[in-house]
Amino acid sequence: QRVKPEEVEFTDDRLKDNSYVGKGGSDEMSYGWKAHVDLIKTRGDKFRAEKNKKKRGAYRGGAITFESHSIKFDA
Repeated sequence: QRVKPEEVEFTDDRLKDNSYVGKGGSDEMSYGWKAHVDLIKTRGDKFRAEKNKKKRGAYRGGAITFESHSIKFDA
Protein backbone atom coordinates (compact mmCIF):
# COMPACT_ATOMS: atom_id res chain seq x y z
CA GLN A 1 0.00 0.00 0.00
CA ARG A 2 1.21 3.47 -0.82
CA VAL A 3 -1.02 5.13 1.77
CA LYS A 4 -0.65 3.90 5.33
CA PRO A 5 -4.08 4.14 7.02
CA GLU A 6 -2.59 4.70 10.46
CA GLU A 7 -0.79 7.83 9.23
CA VAL A 8 -3.86 9.49 7.68
CA GLU A 9 -5.21 12.50 9.59
CA PHE A 10 -8.76 13.65 8.80
CA THR A 11 -9.47 17.37 9.05
CA ASP A 12 -13.21 16.65 9.21
CA ASP A 13 -14.94 13.49 10.50
CA ARG A 14 -17.32 13.54 7.50
CA LEU A 15 -14.39 12.52 5.31
CA LYS A 16 -14.10 9.11 6.99
CA ASP A 17 -17.26 7.82 5.32
CA ASN A 18 -17.11 8.04 1.52
CA SER A 19 -20.59 6.62 0.90
CA TYR A 20 -23.61 8.51 -0.40
CA VAL A 21 -25.40 8.05 2.93
CA GLY A 22 -22.35 9.39 4.77
CA LYS A 23 -22.64 12.82 3.16
CA GLY A 24 -25.88 13.50 5.05
CA GLY A 25 -28.59 16.01 4.29
CA SER A 26 -30.30 13.93 1.61
CA ASP A 27 -33.93 12.93 1.83
CA GLU A 28 -35.54 9.89 0.26
CA MET A 29 -37.28 11.93 -2.44
CA SER A 30 -34.08 13.28 -4.02
CA TYR A 31 -32.69 12.20 -7.38
CA GLY A 32 -29.39 11.13 -5.84
CA TRP A 33 -31.06 8.93 -3.21
CA LYS A 34 -33.08 7.03 -5.81
CA ALA A 35 -30.01 6.52 -7.97
CA HIS A 36 -28.06 5.36 -4.90
CA VAL A 37 -30.71 2.78 -4.00
CA ASP A 38 -30.69 1.39 -7.54
CA LEU A 39 -26.92 1.39 -8.06
CA ILE A 40 -25.57 0.45 -4.60
CA LYS A 41 -26.15 -3.26 -5.25
CA THR A 42 -24.37 -3.14 -8.63
CA ARG A 43 -20.68 -4.08 -8.67
CA GLY A 44 -17.93 -4.37 -11.25
CA ASP A 45 -18.46 -4.06 -14.99
CA LYS A 46 -22.24 -4.13 -14.62
CA PHE A 47 -22.15 -0.74 -12.85
CA ARG A 48 -21.26 1.10 -16.05
CA ALA A 49 -24.10 -0.55 -17.96
CA GLU A 50 -26.65 0.22 -15.24
CA LYS A 51 -25.45 3.83 -14.89
CA ASN A 52 -25.75 4.40 -18.64
CA LYS A 53 -29.25 2.94 -18.67
CA LYS A 54 -30.25 5.51 -16.06
CA LYS A 55 -28.78 8.34 -18.14
CA ARG A 56 -30.82 7.54 -21.27
CA GLY A 57 -33.83 9.56 -20.18
CA ALA A 58 -36.45 6.99 -19.20
CA TYR A 59 -35.28 7.05 -15.57
CA ARG A 60 -37.42 9.27 -13.35
CA GLY A 61 -35.64 9.92 -10.12
CA GLY A 62 -36.61 12.40 -7.43
CA ALA A 63 -36.27 16.15 -7.26
CA ILE A 64 -32.91 17.72 -8.09
CA THR A 65 -31.76 20.19 -5.45
CA PHE A 66 -28.91 22.67 -5.59
CA GLU A 67 -28.02 22.24 -1.93
CA SER A 68 -24.29 22.14 -1.28
CA HIS A 69 -22.60 19.57 0.97
CA SER A 70 -19.11 21.02 0.63
CA ILE A 71 -16.44 20.80 3.30
CA LYS A 72 -14.31 23.91 3.69
CA PHE A 73 -10.56 23.45 4.17
CA ASP A 74 -8.03 25.94 5.51
CA ALA A 75 -5.81 27.19 2.74
